[in-house]
Amino acid sequence: MINLIARENPKSPVSEAYRTIRTNIQFAGVDKAMKTIVFTSTAQDEGKSTVVANLGIVMAQAGQKVVIMDCDFRNPTQHRLFKLQNKGLSNCIATGKDVLEIVQSSGTPGLDILTSGPVAPNPSEILASNRMKTVIEELKEKYDYVLIDTPPVLPVTDSSVIGSIADGTILLTAWNQITPAMAKEAKTRLEQAGAKILGVILNKVEVASKGYGYGYGYGYYYYYGHEEKANAK
Repeated sequence: MINLIARENPKSPVSEAYRTIRTNIQFAGVDKAMKTIVFTSTAQDEGKSTVVANLGIVMAQAGQKVVIMDCDFRNPTQHRLFKLQNKGLSNCIATGKDVLEIVQSSGTPGLDILTSGPVAPNPSEILASNRMKTVIEELKEKYDYVLIDTPPVLPVTDSSVIGSIADGTILLTAWNQITPAMAKEAKTRLEQAGAKILGVILNKVEVASKGYGYGYGYGYYYYYGHEEKANAK
């Protein structure tokens, strides 16, 4: 599987699905700009970080200035996906260094990456700190979108903490990997923390062909807005 398929194969059906998600996010910000968006999942290994990376790429390809913040201090992934040095957010928080001096180019014009930095012993406290809020405000001044990659909801509280101060949150769930009850519990926890849920991405859907001799297989993504997500209760 190609992790950064939006860059390696931009004409693929999966890349087109990412562009659909991008469009839905833009419509979600018609009344109020959605600049800071948290991405989380229900549980582990649902493909969240790969979705964030590819979404950042298609946003940049459309002419937006985008930065991906890897706030998953427990299992950082963005530096591996983009093959970057993992010197980033935790360094910035600890030293007070200017965040704009720490962001790195992704290799895609218009898309920068703020890696997690060394694994921190107190992730939730870092995410709730005043310094974190300052970093986010500084990034909002430079970028059109700040995409925040956070840990899954059910194991830890990190995504709920950061979701409460972001403009919106998108929950990712994997097809046939979690139960409806788990997804409902994740949604409830986010809402109780004050997160504004923009929608849900259903990941790892296998699309069977019907008479045309092909299928999109693993990794086809869909976006559901407010009305559709209510059906998951």
